[in-house]
Amino acid sequence: MKRIFDVALALTAAFALIVPIVLVALCVRLSSKGPIVYWSHRVGRNNTLFKMPKFRTMRIDTPTLATHLLTNPEQFLTPVGSFLRRSSLDELPQLWSILKGDMSFVGPRPALFNQDDLVALRTLQGVDKLLPGLTGWAQINGRDELPIPDKVSFDQQYLQRRSFVFDLYIIWMTFVKVIRSDGVTH
Repeated sequence: MKRIFDVALALTAAFALIVPIVLVALCVRLSSKGPIVYWSHRVGRNNTLFKMPKFRTMRIDTPTLATHLLTNPEQFLTPVGSFLRRSSLDELPQLWSILKGDMSFVGPRPALFNQDDLVALRTLQGVDKLLPGLTGWAQINGRDELPIPDKVSFDQQYLQRRSFVFDLYIIWMTFVKVIRSDGVTH
C-alpha cells in the first residue's frame, strides 16, 4: 500500500510541479558553474548506499560533508542556494528516488555516506530497516536544528508509530513547515 501511494503521489507531484522544476533547473544552470543536479551517496534501507539527487545549492568546490560540519557553509552557497534550501525546492529531484524505490515520501532522512555516528545510532535502534524518506517525523520536529540523538529518537518513534494516517499527517505538517521555513539553518 505504501509503495503504491508513493509512486502515485510522486507521479502526480512530478506532473503538477513540472514548471517549477524546469524554472529551478534554469536558475541553477544560469547562476553558477557545474551540474544542475548534485548526486550524493546516501545510506538507504539496511545501510545500503544509493545515489540521491538534489538541485545543486553549493559550489562545486564544497567539501563532501554534512552542512552542519562545514566551518562556514554560507561561503559555499550558490547565488540561489540559500533560497532553494529555505524553500526545500532543492529536494524536488528526489521524486526520482521515490519512483525508483530508493526512498519513500515518509521515513528517516537518508544519512550521508560519511555520517557514521548517525548511521551507527540508527542501526542500534533498528531504524536502518526503514526506507528513507523525503520527509519524516524528525523533519517536522526540528529538521536541521536537532542533534543526532534527538533525530534518531524521532526516527525510532516513527518506526513504532508508522501508519498510512501518520504518514499523511507528516506530509501535511511538512507542507506547513516548508511554507514557514521552520527549522532551516542554511
